[in-house]
Amino acid sequence: MTAIISTAYSRYLGDELRRLRESCTSFTGRGMAIHLGWDPSKVSNIENGKARASEIDLVQFLATCGKDIRYVEDFRDRYRKAFDPCFAPRADNLRTLVMAEAMAEKIFSFEILNVHGLLQTRDYARALFIDVAIEVPEDIERHVQTRIERQTVLRRVDRPECVFFVHEFALRTRWGGEQELREQYRRLLHRTHSLRVVPASVSTFRSSLALFEFDKAPSAVFTETDMLQLWAQDDEAVSRAKAAFHRLHTVALDEDQSRDKVLEHMDRLPETGAT
Repeated sequence: MTAIISTAYSRYLGDELRRLRESCTSFTGRGMAIHLGWDPSKVSNIENGKARASEIDLVQFLATCGKDIRYVEDFRDRYRKAFDPCFAPRADNLRTLVMAEAMAEKIFSFEILNVHGLLQTRDYARALFIDVAIEVPEDIERHVQTRIERQTVLRRVDRPECVFFVHEFALRTRWGGEQELREQYRRLLHRTHSLRVVPASVSTFRSSLALFEFDKAPSAVFTETDMLQLWAQDDEAVSRAKAAFHRLHTVALDEDQSRDKVLEHMDRLPETGAT
């Protein structure tokens, strides 16, 4: 077992091992270590993504959980990249993102074409999935529910400090109908976060971006497309992300002006029931 700097992906895969231990065995973490003849801290470090397990460690752990060779090989293939400072999982790999949101002390994000997932209403999220037309229709409600469940992080007493930068283009883009947009604008006015609108007249970088800052782990940078996600936590990526958010801080409207901008867009919608 090799001690190493953890990553968002190593913490995700470590948590997967923890869930396997809890669902497939009766062992506590300490009991698992005793069973395998390991140091008591070894299981904890591996399950928390703080140390890299060797291939033999993985085989022993997964075999104890009753997994066959095909499962072991699949997990081992994924685990090889667990501690890479930059990796690109599929876009449907949400657990890494959910864990990052749950563990973060601060979250800074920028969206240019749609409202951030943590701020979306159920109807807006559904309209977004339908209009993008990539997901299989019968899976859309499951994706919507997952997105809504992620938002519980903003209702915690110890919720992360969140600053959501959103380009005015996202406010203008029609995901769904007028009623869906009206409810979405209202959701943006909640005080559980800081909202900063980047005016339409301001040119910015061309993709979404998020920076996660943790108490006991390195900062991580996240961006995604409809096809894949990209995570990075090397010094250069983090430095560039911080510079990007510094620029956004200087060009975005302040919180009161941002609320006024959202209300301005809401007022442009026809009154409910208007013909």
